[in-house]
Amino acid sequence: MRFLVLLLAIVALVYLAALVVLAVFQRRLIYPGAAWAGEPARDRFAPPGTAAITLTTEDGERLFALWRPPRLGCGVVVSFHGNGSRPEPHAARFAADPWRMAGWGVLAPAYRGYPGSTGSPSEDGLIRDGMAAVAFTMARAPGAPILLHGHSLGGAVAVAMAERVASVGLYLEAPFDSLTPTVRLHVPLAPSWLLRDTYRSDLRIRGGTEPVLIIQGTEDPVVPAKLARALAAAAGSRARFALVPGDHVSIFGTRDREAEAAFRGRVEPACLAADSPVP
Repeated sequence: MRFLVLLLAIVALVYLAALVVLAVFQRRLIYPGAAWAGEPARDRFAPPGTAAITLTTEDGERLFALWRPPRLGCGVVVSFHGNGSRPEPHAARFAADPWRMAGWGVLAPAYRGYPGSTGSPSEDGLIRDGMAAVAFTMARAPGAPILLHGHSLGGAVAVAMAERVASVGLYLEAPFDSLTPTVRLHVPLAPSWLLRDTYRSDLRIRGGTEPVLIIQGTEDPVVPAKLARALAAAAGSRARFALVPGDHVSIFGTRDREAEAAFRGRVEPACLAADSPVP
C-alpha cells in the first residue's frame, strides 16, 4: 500500500512538473524558431527573384520579409512559415515555376522574435504580423488577388487572415484545427486554461467562402491527420483534403495540381501577358 501511494505521488509530481514547465516556458516551446540567434544576411538568404524588405506592424515591430512583385493583374501568395521554420523556403517555392511563369508574386514574412524581426511571438502578435504582410501586399500590388498559404502554425495565421481579408483561397499544409489538442498529444491531460495561445482555426474558418486546400502527411508525428481532417470538416464543402505520403516536414511543397490549377484559374485570366511586374 505504501508503495502504491509513493508511486502515485511520483506520478503526480511528474505531471505537476510538466504543467509548470508548460506554464512557464510554453511560448518557448510553441515558438522554438524565436530562439535562433543572428539576423539573416539579406543578400545571401534572398532567393533568386526576391528582395529582402522590412515590414512594420501596427504596434511598431519590424519584420524581415521576402518579396517578389506580381505581374500586373496577377495574384500574390502571402505565405506563412511554421513555428520552427523561416520564410526563405516559402519565398523560394513561390518565386519559382510554375508560380513565376504564371505571373504570381510572393510575400513571406518572418514572425516577430524570429531572426531578423523584433519583438516576442504570441498569437495576437502573429496575427498583427500577418495583417502587416497583407497591408503591404495591398499597398504595393493594389487590387492583386491574394492567396493565403501556411505550413503548420503558419496555417493558423493564414486562417486568421482569411477571417479578416478577402482572398482567392486558403492553401494549408499540415494545419491543425486548434492548438490545444495538438499540445495535448505531447503533454497529455494538459488543461486548456493553461494555454495562452490557442489558435482556434476551426472557429475562424467556418464563416469563410473562399476555397480551401489542405495537404496532410500520412506519417506526421507533430500534427496527426485527424487534426487536419477536423479543420477540413469545419470548413465544410469548400475544403479539399489531400492525404499524401510523408511526415510533417517532407510534405512541404507537395503539389495538388488540380487544386492549384483551380486557385490559379480564378486569377490568371486577368493577368497581362507582358512580363511587367508591379512597381
